[in-house]
Formats: sequence, C-alpha cells, structure tokens
Amino acid sequence: MRDKGKNGYALIKLSIGRASTFLVFLFICLLFFTLERIFSPNPRFLTLDNISNILRQVSVYAILAVGETFVILTAGIDLSVGSVLALCGAISAGLSLSHPLWLAILSGILLGVAIGTLQGLIIAKGGVPPFVATLGTMAIARSLTLVYTQGALISPLPKGFQFLGSGYLFHELFSLPIIITLVIYIIAYIVLSRTAFGRRIYAIGGNEEASRLSGINVSLYKIYIYAISGLTAALGGLVMTARLNCAHPQAGLGYELDAIAAVVIGGTSLMGGEGGVGGTLIGALIMGVLNNGLNLLEVNPFWQQAVVGSLIIIAVLLDRLRKRRG
Repeated sequence: MRDKGKNGYALIKLSIGRASTFLVFLFICLLFFTLERIFSPNPRFLTLDNISNILRQVSVYAILAVGETFVILTAGIDLSVGSVLALCGAISAGLSLSHPLWLAILSGILLGVAIGTLQGLIIAKGGVPPFVATLGTMAIARSLTLVYTQGALISPLPKGFQFLGSGYLFHELFSLPIIITLVIYIIAYIVLSRTAFGRRIYAIGGNEEASRLSGINVSLYKIYIYAISGLTAALGGLVMTARLNCAHPQAGLGYELDAIAAVVIGGTSLMGGEGGVGGTLIGALIMGVLNNGLNLLEVNPFWQQAVVGSLIIIAVLLDRLRKRRG
C-alpha cells in the first residue's frame, strides 16, 4: 500500500509539472502574439503557415530530445547526438546516390544504433562517465563526418529522400517530419509509461544501486538506453538531411544543447528518475516558439542562445528547489 501511495504521489507531481510547463508554453505564445500585434505591421505569428514552420523546425531536435530523455532519466547525458546526426545523415545521403534508397536509410539508422550501443558498452562496462564517453564520441563522429564528406556538401539527393523532409499529407501541418516526430513520441510515451522496460528506466534513475540489488541488469539497460539515443539521432539526421536536400558536414552543430534544453525545460530532472517525453515535447515547442517569435520581432539572433541558456539554468534551479522541498 505504501508503494502505491508513493507512486500515486509521484504521478500527481509529474502531472502538475507538465501542466505548469504547458502553462508557460501558452504564456509565451500569448506574449509573442501580443508583442507582434503591437510592434509588427504585418503580424503572422498565429498563421497556419507560421505554425507549420515552427513544427517543422522543431521536429529535428525534438526527435533528438526523445533519446536524450531516456538517457537523462537514468541520470546520464549524451553530448554526441548532434555529431551522430551529421554522420548518419551524411552516410545515408552518400549511399542514396548509388544504392537503393531503403538500403541508404537503413544503413544510417543501423549506424546510429551501433554508435549508441558502443557508447553504452563504454559507459556500462568500461565505467567511463557518460559526459566523458559521449564528449569523445561527439569529437570522433564529427571528425568522421568531415572525412566522409571531405568538408563538402553531398547534394542533390534523390526525390524519394527529399520526400522525407518536404512531403506532406493533405496539408503542410501534416508534413512528414511532423508525422514522424509524433509517431516517435507516441511510441516513446507508451514504452516509458506502459511497459516494464520504462518502469525499470525510472527505477535506475531513482536509485541505481537499489535497482541492481532488486535484480535489474543495470548495465544492460544502460546499453539499451544509449542505443535508443543513437537511433533517434540517426532518425533526426535523416529528417534534417532530407529537409535541406543535402548532407552538410557541420549539420547538427550545437543540437545537443537544444536537445538537452528541451528535456530539462520539459521538467525531466538531471538527477534522473523523474520526467517524461510529454514534458520534453512541450519543452521543444517552447524553444521553437521562442526562436520563431524572436525572429519575427527582429531581435538580434545572437541573443537567442542566451535566452535558451537562461531557460536551462532556471529549469535546473527550479528542479533543485523542488527536490529540496520534497
């Protein structure tokens, strides 16, 4: 009965956290809508075209943030997602020029899973801290991307590849990047909230030693989790490459910050064991609305990273305060 009470209390806390994050999202939307009405002669913030644009721009780092959520729930970190995105996108793009499209796409996905699995092995079996292991992988993957592309664009891509990033069903609001993102989030939500695998991820993040003593193979689950992060990085790479109609050697630069920011702003604790992909999606939308709104108001783009960095610090401080009170 005590465990059920604790679980119920945790669910209530999580629901309140998501609701407050969503209220922040609505407030930011209302703020930009109002400011644009005052300062812009041609307001377009809430037009369907602009909403579609925001969702398509958010889709790439929102996909990355799904894998990052799994990692951070276990009190880990993955700094390599931006570089893995670039490498997998470049490999798929290069192969698509001379091989069947399905083989090119599958190769990029398998490469991302392989890199994530290797990282998981280094962390779980080698005892290397996640920050160090993924920082090293970030540098290696970026270097391999530059070597493979020779520092040049791989373009143009086959029309079938382009369709992944620019195709849509019925309306631009149902573009493939948006649909792919929603499908990934639905699957991730089901895994985390409705399966034993998800419950064990939360258990490991809450207390790794207790999880190990209870019979959970912590090392194996960490390997799985980093493999998932590699998978979402590869999928993000495919979507981004298709949208740009080219593989850029510097693609995804800084996207690890965007992914981590979406997760943290969405309420997932860096200490592990608390949060979920529902909050992450809202966090990604907050970042997308902020960037879009600041652009529409013609705010200097150099200030945008400062805004994101400030949000991360505020989110972490609020998480620490919440834990002290709890």
